[in-house]
Amino acid sequence: MNKSLADIFGIVLKELRNEAGISQENLAYECDLDRFFISMLERGLRMPTIDTFFKISKPLNKAPFEIIKLVEQKFTSK
Repeated sequence: MNKSLADIFGIVLKELRNEAGISQENLAYECDLDRFFISMLERGLRMPTIDTFFKISKPLNKAPFEIIKLVEQKFTSK
């Protein structure tokens, strides 16, 4: 089954969040977002805006381009 870009972004987001040891609730708090929105991102039901993307990258200690690169790698290797 081919995964969409939203699905792959969600997988990468969840992996990075788990690596950082941050709960969805804490990530949402750090980004001033709703935990339900973070959950939707991780399940591939939503895609972040550029503003949200930059907010999410800070608590994960990743530059936005690093996250994009991880998504690109998974997307092109599917």
